Amino acid sequence: MSDATSEQAASHHPATLAITAGRGHSGKSLAPALWASSVWQSADMADARSRATGVRSGEFYGRYANPTVSSFEDAIARLEGAESALAFASGMGAISSVVLALCSAGDHIVAQRQLYSATLAFLQGPCARFGIDVTFVDGTQPGAFAAALRPGRTMLAIAETPSNPLLEVVDLAEFGALRGPITLVDSTFATPLGQQPLSHGVHLSLHSATKGIAGHNDATLGVVSGERDLIDAIWAYSVLHGATPSPFDALNALRGVRTMAVRTKHQAASALQLAQALQQHPAVAAVHYPGLASHPQHEVAARQMSHFGTVLALDLAGGRAAAEHLLSSLQLVRVATSLGGPETIVCHPRSTTHASLTDDEAAEQGVTPGMLRISVGLEDPADVLSDLRQALATAPGA
Repeated sequence: MSDATSEQAASHHPATLAITAGRGHSGKSLAPALWASSVWQSADMADARSRATGVRSGEFYGRYANPTVSSFEDAIARLEGAESALAFASGMGAISSVVLALCSAGDHIVAQRQLYSATLAFLQGPCARFGIDVTFVDGTQPGAFAAALRPGRTMLAIAETPSNPLLEVVDLAEFGALRGPITLVDSTFATPLGQQPLSHGVHLSLHSATKGIAGHNDATLGVVSGERDLIDAIWAYSVLHGATPSPFDALNALRGVRTMAVRTKHQAASALQLAQALQQHPAVAAVHYPGLASHPQHEVAARQMSHFGTVLALDLAGGRAAAEHLLSSLQLVRVATSLGGPETIVCHPRSTTHASLTDDEAAEQGVTPGMLRISVGLEDPADVLSDLRQALATAPGA
């Protein structure tokens, strides 16, 4: 790419970058090239040693780097406005590798309590066992993170916005202004096209790329982006942790990147339409979606998000019985535990994504027995709404 072309590319909009980025390892092929090899031949002993001791050496060993995976990482880095990105075998592979790469026994982490339950379990379990102290705060409260910092000890601050499953929103400008710890945002629900944590001063933006980035329910990946030196430091630990991404999954995720702009635009518009309609339904006690004016952090979300996301949550007036009835009555919407794919799916967080929470923890997070999380797909929203309405019509509490 010539200098002039590079300058032009730097000014491209995110939807264009989703098409153009991550092509460096595919030659002239318009489709991503699959490099299935786990090992490459070295020229001689000196070459082998250079690759074995280098940082993110290419064409050496699959745990260090893979060209298809590197293409995916390059694409995400461009979309995040980052110097570098690093992929993992899953979102939890990403979060656990980052935490253990940056924190040691005696260190301190500040994390919001509104977290995906597996992240919460990792911070409460292995981190505690390894001697890493964690303080949990309400990430929606101004000043909560700053008040919990311990100068000289707090190595990492972790936010998840929008949160899973209540879609609560953390003020990225305030979070990015924290001084002392490395700041990490789980931005899975937004995707790189929904918000840009790094532009607010946040050090690391992390995703379960399994979800909206890959977007077709056929890849399991995690990815983290940030400054090159910081990502390289995380990489140095990741080759020991071994949460190595599959090149096959990276290929599928890179294909998903190409359509992410049009997918998420449609899904977010449909999610807003469903949220607005369902908040008027007598069987629905509350709708959680940042695009609604009634959402507690709606103004914050409007400032920092390009769209309000593809996921909403419902609290049903009839509680768990109503949730169980709805899941068994759906005809178009599918019952499944993920998000970001082309099909509209619904799950019961208390039974699935947040099943590991105690009753007190669930109550503290607002994960009620009657809550359902809906990941809005690519169907016509009128058909999805019709299916939800027919299931709600006979639900307890309707």
